[in-house]
Amino acid sequence: MRQNLLKGKTIHATGMVQGVGFRPFIHRLALHHNLVGWVQNTSDGVHIHVEGLEDSIQDFIIALREQAPPLARIDSLALEDCAPLYLEGFEIRESSARERAFQPVPPDVALCADCRRELFDLRDRRYRYAFINCTNCGPRFTIIRDIPYDRPMTTMADFALCETCAAEYHDSANRRFHAQPVACAQCGPRLWLQRGDRRCDGDEALRYAAELLRVGHIVAIKGLGGFHLACNAAHAPTVAALRQRKARPAKPFALMLADLDQVRRYCRLSNDEAALLTSPASPIVLLERRVDGPPLADEVAPRQKHLGVMLPYTPLHALLLAEPDMPPLVMTSGNAADEPIVTDNDEARQRLAHLADAFLFHDRPIHISTDDSVVRLSQGQELPIRRSRGYAPCPVLLPFDLPPLLAVGAELKNTFCVARQRYAIMSQHIGDMEDYATQQLFAKSVAHFERLFRVQPQAIAHDLHPDYAATRYAQSRAQAEGLPLIGVQHHHAHVAACMAEHGLHGDRPIIGVCFDGTGYGTDGTIWGGEFLLADYRRFERLAHLAPMPLPGGDASTRRTARLALAYLWASGLGQLIDEDLPALQHVGEAEWTIIQQQMVRRLNTPLTSSMGRLFDAVSALLGVCLHASYEGQAAIELEALVDPHETGFYDCFGADGLDMPILFSLLLADKRAGLSVGRIAARFHHTIACWVAATCQRLGEQHSVHEVALSGGTFQNVALLGQIVKRLEALGFMVYSHRLVPPNDGGLALGQMLIAYSQLIYSEKDP
Repeated sequence: MRQNLLKGKTIHATGMVQGVGFRPFIHRLALHHNLVGWVQNTSDGVHIHVEGLEDSIQDFIIALREQAPPLARIDSLALEDCAPLYLEGFEIRESSARERAFQPVPPDVALCADCRRELFDLRDRRYRYAFINCTNCGPRFTIIRDIPYDRPMTTMADFALCETCAAEYHDSANRRFHAQPVACAQCGPRLWLQRGDRRCDGDEALRYAAELLRVGHIVAIKGLGGFHLACNAAHAPTVAALRQRKARPAKPFALMLADLDQVRRYCRLSNDEAALLTSPASPIVLLERRVDGPPLADEVAPRQKHLGVMLPYTPLHALLLAEPDMPPLVMTSGNAADEPIVTDNDEARQRLAHLADAFLFHDRPIHISTDDSVVRLSQGQELPIRRSRGYAPCPVLLPFDLPPLLAVGAELKNTFCVARQRYAIMSQHIGDMEDYATQQLFAKSVAHFERLFRVQPQAIAHDLHPDYAATRYAQSRAQAEGLPLIGVQHHHAHVAACMAEHGLHGDRPIIGVCFDGTGYGTDGTIWGGEFLLADYRRFERLAHLAPMPLPGGDASTRRTARLALAYLWASGLGQLIDEDLPALQHVGEAEWTIIQQQMVRRLNTPLTSSMGRLFDAVSALLGVCLHASYEGQAAIELEALVDPHETGFYDCFGADGLDMPILFSLLLADKRAGLSVGRIAARFHHTIACWVAATCQRLGEQHSVHEVALSGGTFQNVALLGQIVKRLEALGFMVYSHRLVPPNDGGLALGQMLIAYSQLIYSEKDP
């Protein structure tokens, strides 16, 4: 009689449901609710068959939604009734591949609390094992070769499980039940240190590495997604040597600190920032440095009030930082300037030999590289600066389905994006595409993503700039494969990326405020201080900064003193250029004469409306940064000086927008009156915020628009972003800023994707 009450249900779960302990969770949940059946990974998600009493099945489904593992993300559950098969027990079936099906792949996850506890437990069999992991932590994306996510499809395939690990793997009550990277010291990856002819293994390698770091050596450490270069952050000569070897004169280094207590000694730390540091993604978090903190080498973060800090996110890092008397460590990417991060042991011996004094190796292969992610807080919310380890390749869920597409991104801070259905899958950080090795990494990563997510692009989107390496890749491939090629204006893509991550359908235009350093405009000039009326299909340029000369073209983006003088000259303020001006002292009278002639004759002097270049010019006028060695340096150093107590601004708003001559006149008058650089920097930031608010108010009234999206690299500046958001919200605007992808060019491919799709569907409707 009871058998007649049995019901059957099939369930298809999609989302982040592989590599996160989902099948073991389903197994335990089914047994708890007295259900029989099976669960199986396939290329298109997780398939579940359950049989039992109706109430038990319903309770199972509710619990499935509400109690899923912490790393899981269920995007959809498809439920269908079916006839019971009168099975016995509940089993995890062997995974199967389905042609053309795909499934999101989980990112790499930081060491969990349970594994950390076992790592330092003398009684545990994995005590001090540098590759401990479970279903809740460890490598994922960097070791996956293909889906479905099972050990044979990963770089762990060559490590045969020992009897004890195999028993854990098949024990449904064990935390390592079907944990694909599971291993121990008997059967898993091994660690060794090499310094010249000396080699040591295991614990001895760790202790020797710690000794070298303490006394001032640079050690290349193989991590999760590639090598780091590590050194004692308090030892100034070593940090200076690392800068010299890497050819990285000023860009801040990231720090790895042992725990939150140590972080609090060096930095101010809010609860939200602590939560980011200890999250499964475990990114680098930009934190305000304590002026009363312990000493660090000045060369760690020159002229910065923030430090980029991360916690040990692998067991190897945790063991290293737990060694006695370990100092704070610089932990920067294992590469020379502008090259991709090194992942292979033999490659490291060649490419890092001139950078490192010793190598801490392991033999778990890295299939795809990932740099560390970088985030900061803005208005209490996460603001991505670099989206990579711990985040990629988590998809952005779109408001509608897309066909298979590829968007190749930009030249700097490159990421690309592939699309399938409602998923926009952003790549890990690739880097700046001038370097040939980076272009090779880009092509390899595109091929990997297309294979992993079963994407055969029906079209390729790219930036309008004809000289971008990513654009050339798109053109070459589209020609070879006969694919439609869709050029997307740079700032339109920025705005669309912000709209997409907020789930906007794009069925109505919004105001897009897009501030950055460089973007190819439709009029042949360089844009970057733009107000657009935009949806996914098209945009209209409504307002912008006054175009200014860029003598020397791209070269002037680093030579900020030249830029400052050019901006004054073009504003009709040549009389303010005197020997007391730091920019003129830096450039010199002779070179300044040549620059003037260059501008008069318009030789290699394009025009730009770039907000990034305006920040560069102001930074140089104030003597803050007269020559930039990395992108954004002048603006970053200017933001670091902003006086939070200053509330004034410069009244320089004309009928046509921001009046540059008045702005520069007032700013230099304050400087000559002896006002501090911090107060002037604050007034400049407030001036830009006031101009944005007034311009959006005017444009909103003209076009009956009440939504604003803020995008572009300038909005990494939280002092400016916070002021603009506050003023726009006070005017009644709904304001969107970035929370999932970076506002800089690292988020550009997402916007390219949505615009390309929109143009495709409208071209089909209107041939």
